[in-house]
Amino acid sequence: MPKHSPIHLDPRSPLVLDTRELPRRPGALRTVKRVVPAPADLGLELIGVPEGADLDLDLRLESVSEGVLVSGTVSGSVQGECGRCLRAIGDSLTVTVQELYAYENSTTDETTDEDEVGRLQGDLIDLEPVLRDAVVLALPTNPLCRDDCPGLCPECGVQWDELPADHSHQQIDPRWASLSQLTRKEE
Repeated sequence: MPKHSPIHLDPRSPLVLDTRELPRRPGALRTVKRVVPAPADLGLELIGVPEGADLDLDLRLESVSEGVLVSGTVSGSVQGECGRCLRAIGDSLTVTVQELYAYENSTTDETTDEDEVGRLQGDLIDLEPVLRDAVVLALPTNPLCRDDCPGLCPECGVQWDELPADHSHQQIDPRWASLSQLTRKEE
């Protein structure tokens, strides 16, 4: 008996693959190319793939002795904000995915822990967990609009790029204010 509790997958879901047309003999191959909407919460706090944005899947399903090996690429756009200056940023992302989905009651299914390998549920494969892992791990934890982004002025919160070169918030101690007037007269 499998160590995992099956989740009932909807074969009409865009991130569920049906393997009925893939023969269960090692070496059988099928390619899948499709555009699917991104699931919710696919990203990090500052950057991610917007929900419903197009994700291009270019996958190869290969039958192996213990299951189906899914490999290929996932491409899509990402949006977020710079971790230094909070400007909106947009980019594209392409990640490689590769996961073995074990057949029910196969040796791999019986000898591995639940989270070590993917599982086929009947003839269906749920791509969302693998896709989520690949995309989220590829995203920068502190995205930048550009490598040399100076960020924000810590006093007024304005972007350094928009401030004059002599911008300052230097405050003079009122006890020394009279002396600062002397240095201004000498200039």
